[in-house]
Amino acid sequence: MRTLFLLPLLALATPATAREAPRPDRMKADVEKLVSFGTRHTLSSADHPSRGIGAARRWFADEMGRIGEACGGCITVANIARGFTGPRAPNGVQIVDVLGFQQGRDPKRVVIVMGHIDSRVTDVMDATSDAPGANDDASGVALVLEAARILSKEKFDATIVYAALSGEEQGLWGGELLADTARERGWTVSAVLNNDIVGNTIGLDGRRVADRVRVFSEGIRSSESLEQQIARRAAGGEDDGPSRSLAKAVDGLAGTVPGGLDAVLERRPDRFGRGGDHEPFLKLGYPAVRFSVGVENYDAQHQDLRTESGRVYGDTVDRMDFPYLAKVTALNVATLARLAAAPAAPEGVTIAGALSTDTTARWQPVPGAAGYRIRWRRNDRQDWTDQVDVTGTSHVLKGVIVDDHFVGVSALAKDGSESLVSFAGRAPRG
Repeated sequence: MRTLFLLPLLALATPATAREAPRPDRMKADVEKLVSFGTRHTLSSADHPSRGIGAARRWFADEMGRIGEACGGCITVANIARGFTGPRAPNGVQIVDVLGFQQGRDPKRVVIVMGHIDSRVTDVMDATSDAPGANDDASGVALVLEAARILSKEKFDATIVYAALSGEEQGLWGGELLADTARERGWTVSAVLNNDIVGNTIGLDGRRVADRVRVFSEGIRSSESLEQQIARRAAGGEDDGPSRSLAKAVDGLAGTVPGGLDAVLERRPDRFGRGGDHEPFLKLGYPAVRFSVGVENYDAQHQDLRTESGRVYGDTVDRMDFPYLAKVTALNVATLARLAAAPAAPEGVTIAGALSTDTTARWQPVPGAAGYRIRWRRNDRQDWTDQVDVTGTSHVLKGVIVDDHFVGVSALAKDGSESLVSFAGRAPRG
């Protein structure tokens, strides 16, 4: 890889090795506590003191509050709520998301890590039977809490939002509520990390997959108009939208996880024919990905607790692998730390150079950026191979023929933290 530096070498950000490692025992205790509420079905009691989704949400809020107190008030807890009605809630239901805000220097720029707190059994309308939801998705909620415990000891440029969402099983309503809130409040969303089913390593057929996590991301953006999609196709940017750029950033950090964890870049928004809480964010144009285990056990998803002909069904704690969950948590933490420390990704990135042996890249200035990194690769490569660091908002890549290369630009903080890479398209005519 060719690397040119037109900036002074920047200091490295706080290394992952200096950060507290996620603790499997602590996350197991969190999952067991969430399971102890019996059911967390979205239509279960919001008011019962010890059973149902309301009790679970209050516990999460209390736990997030304790984390905030331990860091001198660096995290504040708040609820957002809205009524939803649909086929899985015909009489309507109040959806409540519980959020922890770790205030950054820029309160309007956020990175979000989330899991859904609701659970279900075979009948999606059964709000009374025990629905432990250990892996789906107490694992994601435990990950969010553990990330807060670790990252609350540091300070960042962006605000980190720790979120426990409701209503996922009834219609992705908690994700929709938070995405709409981000738009209404004018947040600049640098990344959304959705963690849903992230704590098992034994699949339905008995195979064990403990060395990788799947990271799902969209290519062509669901937020784009047909005209915009055609323009992206013409520029060759199908594999470089914001969501895919986020997934590639996750992949680049996977090697920093102690014990090793491969991030498998799944080039579709979610598992085949299924969806998750990150999708409402994609519809609004925000960079969002879903983390999910390397292999699923469908007998432990959306199942009544039972045994039939020796076959055990149910999403229970004993089927989870907490050292594996700790690795997935560490990868989330590394991603959050990098992007919360970096500036926002550049906007308005374009290239020009038709009928030339050089390529000129231009972009809009990013508030707080100490410099920029131009990345490029040959059109037959998936990953960036070359880069140069600059201080201005335009640069000529000598000898780089625009027909044969893709180009992107990221923003750099003073400590070297790098934003997501924004793919360069063609400048508008006019």
